[in-house]
Amino acid sequence: MRYLPEHVESALLALDLARKEAAHLHYTQRTLFAQPIDTAWVEQLSTRDDLAEKIDAFVSRFGRLQDHLGEKLIPRFAALLGEAPKSILDVLGYAEKMQWIESAEAFIGSRKLRNLLVHEYMSDTQLFLQALLSARDAAEMLFCTVAAIEAEASALGLHTD
Repeated sequence: MRYLPEHVESALLALDLARKEAAHLHYTQRTLFAQPIDTAWVEQLSTRDDLAEKIDAFVSRFGRLQDHLGEKLIPRFAALLGEAPKSILDVLGYAEKMQWIESAEAFIGSRKLRNLLVHEYMSDTQLFLQALLSARDAAEMLFCTVAAIEAEASALGLHTD
């Protein structure tokens, strides 16, 4: 047997939730970045509630998916395969070894982006703009992680409907 059957249900539940969260983030990302985002756009955030709300949705969904991957999905798939990572660094190291993520360092860096997005848009326009554009790319990394773990589930013959 290539996996521990007692972990199948929790791993698949985590994968299902990750898919849903990724779909919500993808929608928000697509609509947010459909418009050109530059310094002038960021400066409007303090007076345009619609733009600020879009940012809040993106940041919230970005953080929620990132947390879910690092705290639930990756550890549950590691357990499914007989691993028991102890810390977030162990979890990310295992995910990198399994090629579910390209880089543990990049994954950790995306957590710093989330903190910048939460705290900087009211005080530092340029820093916020750079963080926002970097988060767009980091979201792609999160989507790739979900896809890689979906592929793992499929390779194991797990039903992921």
